[in-house]
Amino acid sequence: MVRGTTTLGTAPLRDADVPAAATAPAADPHAGRPEGRPLVLLSYVCGFTLAALFHGLDETLGVVGGVLNVVFGVYFCRHLAFAVAAARWAEQDMLAADVGLSSWTPSVAVFVGCKNEELVVDGMVTALLALDYPADRLTLVVVDDGSDDTTGTRLDAWAAREPRLRVLHRPPGSGGGKSGALNDALHLVDAEIAVVFDADHEPDPTALRRLVRHFRDPVVGAVMGRCVIRNGRDSQMASTVFVDFLSGYLVNEYGRQALFELPAYGGANCAVRMSTLRGLGGWNPHTVTEDTDLTLRVLMAGQRVRYDLSAVDFEEAVVSAQRFWKQRYRWARGHQKCFRDYWRPLMRSPHLSLVEKVETTLFLLVYHVPLLSGLGLVLTVLRAFGIGDLPVVALLPLSMLLFVGPLAELSVGLLIGRVERRSAWRLLGFLPAFALSIWITTRAYVDGMLGRPYTWVKTSRSGATSTVRVDPPVVAPARVGS
Repeated sequence: MVRGTTTLGTAPLRDADVPAAATAPAADPHAGRPEGRPLVLLSYVCGFTLAALFHGLDETLGVVGGVLNVVFGVYFCRHLAFAVAAARWAEQDMLAADVGLSSWTPSVAVFVGCKNEELVVDGMVTALLALDYPADRLTLVVVDDGSDDTTGTRLDAWAAREPRLRVLHRPPGSGGGKSGALNDALHLVDAEIAVVFDADHEPDPTALRRLVRHFRDPVVGAVMGRCVIRNGRDSQMASTVFVDFLSGYLVNEYGRQALFELPAYGGANCAVRMSTLRGLGGWNPHTVTEDTDLTLRVLMAGQRVRYDLSAVDFEEAVVSAQRFWKQRYRWARGHQKCFRDYWRPLMRSPHLSLVEKVETTLFLLVYHVPLLSGLGLVLTVLRAFGIGDLPVVALLPLSMLLFVGPLAELSVGLLIGRVERRSAWRLLGFLPAFALSIWITTRAYVDGMLGRPYTWVKTSRSGATSTVRVDPPVVAPARVGS
């Protein structure tokens, strides 16, 4: 197969045969608006300087500390509420009887985007082919997004052996990142539900049935499943991310579902109604967090997102601080951009109540909280040197945010996940990880406000751990001079 051509099964299609809509970017109401807000950032600095000149530095820092206390207090209560909800009901829901797994099987298209994923692509394809779903109702589409390693040839070998698998090759430089790859695949299939996995994901065989059963409710536009880290023993960083995901999926997202019915579409191990997706113009190629972007557009279109913690998918955690930085910087940069782009239309949306708007805003601000925590630490240091006349009690909510609130979520995640007791020591890894997150989110915020260019960057994989037994097809070596 020559790169720059597309393959559906074993029948080749050249790029010229792909429908024009397949390569058209999804509509983005903010595409023409500059990303940066340098004047807003400048106004913060000028406002603080003027306040300090007219009211004194101590009083100004006191007001800033008071505002931080309110913010931290709100997030502490939110953390605690999610932890209580998960501790009370999550385990029961995990053990609930399987309902509606076979009574409704709409047509499903599974999409996976791959760029230089030779280390994990065989495990991913093996897991996709093992999905328990009627073959005549399922289409599997894997996009080779201009890879320059053996990803494309491995996928072609799989497609030659497995007629259920369709492979689409995008030429190098096609653009749009993950969103661009998914949009190209979107216009080549016709199904009722689209399900997305990442290249390092290995879904449980029942994941599709568990995700799609929620779409019998016409108000549901998207559904998210639960992602579990499969390589938590590979490194200290992977171990920290393992506990982080237990907290995020078993506590945080479960709490948002239980208390507000406002979970997020997570971008992988997720399903979206095809008519909803097409009506919204597909995935947004102008953002690096297409999942958060789609979550907001689904909500503002009057539909809802659901969370199914029994729809399990196994993914690979980053194994080094450098990879953690790149991944979380992308998440922070995209999340913060979504807040800047959508908070105004979110407040005007007729489809959300006031409480739902507040919770969605708190969700959008989660990648600002570590930045504010860093500011709070600066105030603490200044107070230690006698700058900023703040009473000790004013700093207590900061301590609650940094330790008690997130610690409650992490601890409940460990309990519900039934991990071994000695895993509690993994909580110590969150001290350096949170310190790193403060720097990451601060850097992302400043870069975003200054409008510094940034494009989608893939997460590097190791491929060291898999949950499936892989029997990859033989890949023919590249011919010299081809």
